[in-house]
Amino acid sequence: MLKKIKTSFLIICLLLALISSAFITRLYFQLQESLDKVINYQPELATQIFDRKGRLVANVFDNELRFYASFDEIPPRMIEALLAVEDTLFFEHGGINFDAVSRAMLKNIAAGRYVEGGSTLTQQLVKNVALNRDKTLVRKLKEAILAFQVENKLSKEQILERYLNETFFGHGYYGIKAAAQGYFKKSLQDLSLKEIAMIVGLPRAPSFYDPTRNLEFSLSRANNILERMKTLGWISESEYYASISEVPEVYSQSLTQNKAPYVVDETLKQLSHIANLRSGGYVIRLNIDLDYQRIAQDALVVGYDRILDRIHSRQRKTQKSNQETTPDTTLNGAMVVTENHTGKILALVGGVDHSKSPFNRATQAKRQFGSAIKPFIYQIAFDNGYSPASQVPDVARSFNRTFDAQSKKQNEQDLQVIEENEEVEYWRPRNYSRSFSGVVTLKTALINSLNLATINLVELIGFDRIYENIEKFGFSHIPKDMSIVLGSLSLSPLEAAREYSVFSNSGVMIDPYLISSIQDRFGQITTFKTQEEVITSKEQAFLVSSILEETITSGTGKRAKVRGIELAGKTGTTNDNVDAWFCGFSPDVQVIVWYGRDDNTPIGKYESGGVVGPPAFAYFFKNLLKLEPGLKRDFEIPNGVYKKSIGKETFYYTRTSNPSNSSKLESIQQKPIF
Repeated sequence: MLKKIKTSFLIICLLLALISSAFITRLYFQLQESLDKVINYQPELATQIFDRKGRLVANVFDNELRFYASFDEIPPRMIEALLAVEDTLFFEHGGINFDAVSRAMLKNIAAGRYVEGGSTLTQQLVKNVALNRDKTLVRKLKEAILAFQVENKLSKEQILERYLNETFFGHGYYGIKAAAQGYFKKSLQDLSLKEIAMIVGLPRAPSFYDPTRNLEFSLSRANNILERMKTLGWISESEYYASISEVPEVYSQSLTQNKAPYVVDETLKQLSHIANLRSGGYVIRLNIDLDYQRIAQDALVVGYDRILDRIHSRQRKTQKSNQETTPDTTLNGAMVVTENHTGKILALVGGVDHSKSPFNRATQAKRQFGSAIKPFIYQIAFDNGYSPASQVPDVARSFNRTFDAQSKKQNEQDLQVIEENEEVEYWRPRNYSRSFSGVVTLKTALINSLNLATINLVELIGFDRIYENIEKFGFSHIPKDMSIVLGSLSLSPLEAAREYSVFSNSGVMIDPYLISSIQDRFGQITTFKTQEEVITSKEQAFLVSSILEETITSGTGKRAKVRGIELAGKTGTTNDNVDAWFCGFSPDVQVIVWYGRDDNTPIGKYESGGVVGPPAFAYFFKNLLKLEPGLKRDFEIPNGVYKKSIGKETFYYTRTSNPSNSSKLESIQQKPIF
């Protein structure tokens, strides 16, 4: 009988062993996909964006903020501190420390609950990378099988490298590199022994030991680790006592550390074709200069505040003294700063406050250009043989709304209809001053932004020729009527930066570009270059830019003047002061400023382009000169350009645009165009 019982018991044990073996064997093969996650470790890595001087602009990531650290980057002291507190026998076991498991089992049985796991670093790695955190027997069995497999496939150094990059260190930081930069603003090599111990102590309870929340607990945990290292003989007495008294400076930083949100938004938009942009560990280098960006942001706010001050001052004059002014929620602005001869975008500000409105007005807002279009009209005139000394009448004109510049005959018929029927709708442009200047030179007309003189100039050149050349400048969605002469077409500030490069870059239109290069996690680099197109000669372009310089010294842009540097620019105002522009440049740097309301209502009475934009422009250059005292200050006169005094005025000419051309318009003095 006893023999039968023993036999039955042996059979049952054998069956259980066979079943267990089969189950373990099945698990072994089922876990190959999980094993592959550990062996071919590809964690989510944050993408970093840097300015042109290598300064961090922002961290970009999906779920986990992590920067990869190779084993060679990891300080030996960090390895020692980790092993001292987590797995002292790491280099001796094969994936499982059976002594630690036995101790943990006894403690758990004594406590009647789970209080200790006894897991090795290898087990923790496979749990974090390939398994869930369920406290079940099956999960622990999978963990053990995978730990053995990982130990057979990877070296101890590779396991440590993966562990220290995968582990969560609290405060949103994954991996030791992010933790070092986040908590202490240091590279791994610059960490002190105490800082290393504080980081290593975090995985046990990341929230509890987070030094930005519970510094005392974090320091205490670190001191326990240091004591353990001293006990093991891994640090000396002097190192121990020097470290336990240290209280490192801890920083509580935002994870993104975004210093230029409008710039970052545009960068991500331009690179949106990259599927894993936020998790692929890319390094993006921009042409942006954070110093320029800061000045541009400040300048836009300064201009914004001055507009509001004027508006509120007028409101107070028309209201009772005890009435509060109405809060302004729609006024906003944008600024684009570029390098003249390269097209590199040095600063880009899409609004006064990104936290209140992330809409990027620098790139997305399409607003009417107003009188900022006029330099292009005059460039066409100069390229067609006229000179700055040529004369044009500044007198009133009327146009039927259906005016078709392609047909003079139709125009005459329209004007006849107007005379016969006063109810027909027609367009009567006028100067901003509502006065007429008579016959003026083209130079005077542009300096003072005379609407009527410009319209009459277009009539003389021919609307078709003007329209064709405006298209060649790259403007899009151009209305085919005379209103384009006064800037009825719409474009963004970034597009305006491209257009005005014709003047700031001496006749060569250059596409502004934001991104210098992008490097993937494997070191492959893609560089970006701009595109350019020759529009006119540098000599011809100088004829306009020299007038734009006088626009600032004595014309509509006087508020943009800055002592110590030559500047050129043009104001732009649309009907009823809905949009206000200032487009200007120094010999090296171009700045486009726009202000308006998001609902396309007027900015305010008297808030024209000559009042609104120049203060921000001037603020930018005043502060830029402090930052860059070596900035080029004077415009160069190209070879082939000469000047001649006529009366009290001095005019520039080229071989194409010469003094004889001024006689082209002499007949206009006797017979003005109406």
